Amino acid sequence: MTNTETPPEQPRTRPRFTLLTHSYWPENSPPQRRWSALIGEFRKQGWEIDVVTPVAHSPAGRRTLSQNLAGTTFRSQTGSHGEKIRRVPYLPHGRHHFWRFVDQCFSAMWTVPLGMLTRRPEVVIVTVPSLPVMGAGYVLARLRGVPLILEMRDAWPDLARDARLVQGSVKSAFEIFADFVQRRADLVVTVTEGFADVLRGRGILNVATISNGLHVNSLPAMPPPPIDRDVFEALYLGNHGESQNLETAIRASAMVGSRMHLHMVGDGSRRRALQKLARDLGAPVTFHPPLQGQDVLDRYASADTCIVSLRDDWKSFQTTIPSKTYEVLALGRHVTAVVLGEAARVVTDAEAGDIVANDPQAVADLWIGLADDRGRLIRSGVSRDWVQDHADYGILAQRYMELIHGLLSRKGREE
Repeated sequence: MTNTETPPEQPRTRPRFTLLTHSYWPENSPPQRRWSALIGEFRKQGWEIDVVTPVAHSPAGRRTLSQNLAGTTFRSQTGSHGEKIRRVPYLPHGRHHFWRFVDQCFSAMWTVPLGMLTRRPEVVIVTVPSLPVMGAGYVLARLRGVPLILEMRDAWPDLARDARLVQGSVKSAFEIFADFVQRRADLVVTVTEGFADVLRGRGILNVATISNGLHVNSLPAMPPPPIDRDVFEALYLGNHGESQNLETAIRASAMVGSRMHLHMVGDGSRRRALQKLARDLGAPVTFHPPLQGQDVLDRYASADTCIVSLRDDWKSFQTTIPSKTYEVLALGRHVTAVVLGEAARVVTDAEAGDIVANDPQAVADLWIGLADDRGRLIRSGVSRDWVQDHADYGILAQRYMELIHGLLSRKGREE
């Protein structure tokens, strides 16, 4: 008698996954930069990827791009690497954290039903710090009966307590929720070893680290700044928010005075306050809007040193590395590193510059010393090599693929 039973589906050698993220191409944001680069590497290896994300509306809180780029609600869109993108609706909002959170909740609510309409994946990946989409990822993975990879790009929920979003000795609902999903994820991916150790210390053992990074070959190795120069130039490029404590750099520039010029490129919740501080101090600071492409490279080329800064009174920042760190290292510019913990270790290991206390006088003294001895600004190329070996997206994506294959292999044996 002929056997008419359908044979079980064989697992693909190139798995398919669904990525849930609150920001993606064509936006310019940390999750977009990370996952556009990773997905490009996954696609080179033939992996199939569905992305579920809101209609592009960052950073303005409303759609500013054409419909062809920003996407249309519930309609499928092909990404720049051939990935399939599905867009959920969003709520227009301003810069206030509360309304941004409401928007994320609204989008996350639609993420689960739309995620159920995508091709069935072998695994669901959700990238945080958007807490609502973290919950959507948990629900979607359970409904589809596949493993969940939870990617913690920030030290949540620890960061919320540092920022005083959560206070008191009793665990908040926010912390209980984050801990609940972290413990039930099949794999938690962090971007620093330090936060991975923190989670392991809490008994969450299924943790691995895939750092932030970049494609090193996409950036030039810049020649050193001129050995003779009348005005010392410092550059900060990135978010102007609560986390960076950029007041220190502005106060330091005021102390140095006309011997230097500080360029601040970017936007953020503290930008207006920083501009007022610079005016009040008469600091030699120029504020620039966010820049792209060659404009960014031109600004880097003009800089003598690049600032990497995090406030030192938030414990979670001991295990945080600003993503721009890798870019500065790859370009070969001297780093003024106002950081502690793991970020300071990276700058030291890469021989990239000077670690300095988060104190205006200490930063001013460093810059005066660099201006007096400009030979200290010349880098050896070690920092670029370090990024190539540790944080190039080709290497990082390969590690991610190995983690996913390992997870699916273990799940297959358990079944």
